[in-house]
Amino acid sequence: MKDKNSFPLIIVNDVDYVYSNGTVALNQISLNINHGEFLAIMGQNGAGKTTLIRTFNGLIRPTKGSVYVDGENIDSKSIATISKKVGVIFQNPMHQLFSNTLEDEIKFSLKNLNLNKEEIQIKIDQVLEEFDLEKYRKRSPLNLSGGESKKLAIASVLCRDPDILVFDEPTLGQDAKEINFLLGLIKGELKRGKTIIMVTHNIEFTAEHVPRTILMSGGHIIADGPTQNIFTNEFLISKSSLIMPQIYLFKQELQKIGVSVPKEVIRENEIVTFLDNYLASKNPKLKEENQ
Repeated sequence: MKDKNSFPLIIVNDVDYVYSNGTVALNQISLNINHGEFLAIMGQNGAGKTTLIRTFNGLIRPTKGSVYVDGENIDSKSIATISKKVGVIFQNPMHQLFSNTLEDEIKFSLKNLNLNKEEIQIKIDQVLEEFDLEKYRKRSPLNLSGGESKKLAIASVLCRDPDILVFDEPTLGQDAKEINFLLGLIKGELKRGKTIIMVTHNIEFTAEHVPRTILMSGGHIIADGPTQNIFTNEFLISKSSLIMPQIYLFKQELQKIGVSVPKEVIRENEIVTFLDNYLASKNPKLKEENQ
């Protein structure tokens, strides 16, 4: 008998979605997402990215085709049932925060997990401390900063411990410190075997950290593969109305002065290593110093 994890965790099979006004948002979408994957879904506004991820947790039901999560067709499942496996963090955190205080927000998220009062209180304390929100526990979510409200939205989903985490534009409007905090959370969840899907326009973050990228345009998937392959293809990036990563543009400038950088080099640490080795090859003394 095959291990359950050997099968895709999410299967999207020939899915269409047409809005009531006739707009085709998804057109013949098929893809598999495996256990423990970290992937980005990218494309211009209106490409179908957010519509697609909303089929993963039942907020949108396909007009045609099927979505399977952990081997089950979710068409007949309630959103409450699906949300135990699929946690979605919306682009605007205020679309999912409803309680009077931060403490109540986490408590509400935990209500269907069969925990007793003591276990719930312990969990609330742990979550607020982990997200550095303890000092705001009695504050209304409406009185948080943008970064803090985004943290609370993430905390309210992570506390339920779903197998799949779906982020919609998680780095939008975030400063470097907040993005680093998010990255740390993602790395921690990946180590725990979680599957993470991220809709984003942040091509620099994706180039640095995300192994797989899906490009969408006009409701279609136009590319799906290793990020380093996609982000070195100017045609695909242009077709998705995105801008090439800064490192790619830097490589073009190096090419103009006769320094040819391997195509697969797209991350900051990779370009630094390449340049260290390149300079050392041109200057034997520098090579000795680096050794």
